Amino acid sequence: MDDAQRAAYFINEAVSQNSLWILTDEHGCVMLNTEDEDCVPVWPNEEFAKAWATDEWQACQPEAISLNKWFSRWSTGLAEDELAIVVFPSQDEQGLVFYPDELEHELKQKQQSIKKR
Repeated sequence: MDDAQRAAYFINEAVSQNSLWILTDEHGCVMLNTEDEDCVPVWPNEEFAKAWATDEWQACQPEAISLNKWFSRWSTGLAEDELAIVVFPSQDEQGLVFYPDELEHELKQKQQSIKKR
């Protein structure tokens, strides 16, 4: 899958499961750094998140975050901290980068399209 396909898969899965996944350690959630942004990586399910818990992240644990909690706390908090989100990164650390309001918009748009069915 390319980055756009991975992002679309992530949006579909996160909305259908009503949650997304991060990796955490004793210091909080893990971060990826791109050339331009400090990013929180997110995954569509526990298995994909767990696959990243290797090497320097081997002590990390996958943690589910409900979309309601993501919308009410994480989107705002990440924006205030000027952090971006890398959606469903591949093992070579590639993935589409979203700003918190962009990801929230995509997730809510998908929720609305499902409700209209």
